[in-house]
Amino acid sequence: MMWSPELALALALAIPSLGGVMVALLGSRPNLREGATLVSGVLLALNVAYLVEIAPSHPTLILASVAPGLELTFTLEPLGALFAAVASGLWLINSLYSIGYMRGNNEKNQTRFYVCFCIAIAAAMGVALSGNLLTMFVFYEVLTLSTYPLVTHKGDAAARRGGRIYLTILLGTSIGLLLPAVIATQFIAGSTDFVAGGLLALNEATPLIAGILLVMFAFGIGKAALMPVHPWLPNAMVAPTPVSAFLHAVAVVKAGVFAMLKVGVYIFGPALIVATPTSLPLAWIAAGSIVLASMIALTKDNLKARLAYSTISQLSYVTLAVMLGSPLAMLGGALQIVMHAWAKITLFMSAGAIYTATKKTNISQMRGLGRHMPWLFGAYTIGALSIIGLPPLAGMWPKVFLLQGAFESGHVILAVALIASSLLNIAYLLPLSARGYFEPPEEARLKKPAPVLVILPPVITAAGVIILFFLIGPLRDYLLPVFEPVAIVETAL
Repeated sequence: MMWSPELALALALAIPSLGGVMVALLGSRPNLREGATLVSGVLLALNVAYLVEIAPSHPTLILASVAPGLELTFTLEPLGALFAAVASGLWLINSLYSIGYMRGNNEKNQTRFYVCFCIAIAAAMGVALSGNLLTMFVFYEVLTLSTYPLVTHKGDAAARRGGRIYLTILLGTSIGLLLPAVIATQFIAGSTDFVAGGLLALNEATPLIAGILLVMFAFGIGKAALMPVHPWLPNAMVAPTPVSAFLHAVAVVKAGVFAMLKVGVYIFGPALIVATPTSLPLAWIAAGSIVLASMIALTKDNLKARLAYSTISQLSYVTLAVMLGSPLAMLGGALQIVMHAWAKITLFMSAGAIYTATKKTNISQMRGLGRHMPWLFGAYTIGALSIIGLPPLAGMWPKVFLLQGAFESGHVILAVALIASSLLNIAYLLPLSARGYFEPPEEARLKKPAPVLVILPPVITAAGVIILFFLIGPLRDYLLPVFEPVAIVETAL
């Protein structure tokens, strides 16, 4: 079979799926098992790089026909290609990190762990490349089910409790709200296809009906963790740190906000969103989530718990961008998916490396550790400063576009929430750096040297955070056709 865009779309699903099979077959031989994981990661990243290049041609692949007019379809477009690139690239780095972490902490059930990772990244590819709501919903659910064993990996009471909350909220919101919203869209528009300009807008859905559907999508996409459907996320932190990194940066929460953005752009369209009576209340809920989650993060001494609430806050940037309905804000939301992923995986991998070397989980216990682990604390500090939004780090750009989008929409008070968020980011992210570098160590607390494979990955992603700052031009131009003509966006730079 000749190489073609359609083949590349199929391989995006096939590579990690076959990788999972190989991992299972090689389970008794750890080196080969983990080699199969890394080879799958490399092949997927190369395949997605090709998809990124050809995305403007919008190739389509029909996976299966469920019923007349209901098909599982992949349709490539720039927004989905970018999410696929983030997920596949960070999966490879996270897989490298997982080897060091799982071996360094003598974790059990490692074969199951790597198999579930492969299934989950295949599901994330399905969400990224989905050509309609039906396809997105199917892979969204596969992503939930395949990550449940990862959340409950440790098998103790806390893990089982965290898993129950995880599954209950994510399945409850998707079956109770998202699925009815998909069915209603099919009923109103006669299709669930993602369409430029907005499927519902082109089918002249009334603002009231669209507003009701907008609420159902906002809370039905529970992986976006908009308050009050967020508790699954902090409760999932009972999982090993590579899982936490995967949930927050690679697939799960990023699939949630990506789905919210894609629904906003291709199902509603910016003009219809602004016309609905619910977009502004939802924008206020998103702004409230940004500030409130940051304030809760301040109260958490456990590093992973603090980072979890930070993610809830940062995810709401994307939901706010959608509800503002401004092309500039939506572009900022798309950039937030990319920039936050690279910074947040850096923070979580740093937390796991500290735990591997010291068995410490609370920030108050980490005095002076920066002197023992300078490369790691340097990587953490770069990730933290990026999330705060300081140049020359990637996290600055989403804030620039979101702020301009809020001002453009006339919602100055909502812009204040973004500024408050950056100030709160300083308050809850930088204390670890300050303790690590400037407070004297109570004792030499490295129980053992941290494995190279838990130090190197966060250093790589921290470097990526710097590089991405200078790639804003190509990224903006790549996403521009999704949102607005060049002339409107040029003013942001």
